[in-house]
Amino acid sequence: MNAHFTSELSEAYIALGANLGDREHTLMEAIRRLDEDPGITVARCSHLYETEPVGYVDQPLFLNMAVCVRTSLDSHELLHVMQGIENGLGRIREIHWGPRTVDLDLIWMEGRRENTEELVLPHPRMEERAFVLVPLSDIVPPDEPSGLYTIVETALDKLDGKEGLQLWKTCSWRSASAPFGS
Repeated sequence: MNAHFTSELSEAYIALGANLGDREHTLMEAIRRLDEDPGITVARCSHLYETEPVGYVDQPLFLNMAVCVRTSLDSHELLHVMQGIENGLGRIREIHWGPRTVDLDLIWMEGRRENTEELVLPHPRMEERAFVLVPLSDIVPPDEPSGLYTIVETALDKLDGKEGLQLWKTCSWRSASAPFGS
């Protein structure tokens, strides 16, 4: 690691989605770019799921997934890296919840609570969205110390609307990062 990144590593969970262009390639490229950042290491990768759009529904199906990263960056620095990756992969924000080449959302960072204009942690709608919860359930270990496992499992038990989501493909990012239980 660079000497610049001397802080302790934190674990963070990022949800990824894409519904324009080569969706799988774009998601894998986003993961590669995350992992290339000197302050970020991709630790685990969920399966890829094809999902129906939420909110603005007149658009193509999404591919969604989640990754767990270990990072020396704080939450805002991590968010800025994620936004740079989105922009570098052609993300244009025209329609709220509309079509996009790629979307990266910081979902959870060791149970931290933040509420700024730029970032809300934990993600305010994560417990309502199967396309976030199901991929998270692939990669959050039962012994995760900040309580995310219990939150994900409880929310999945209560959630309606999981029928709009189906397993699309096993993640091909580093075979050692296979989801739990696979």
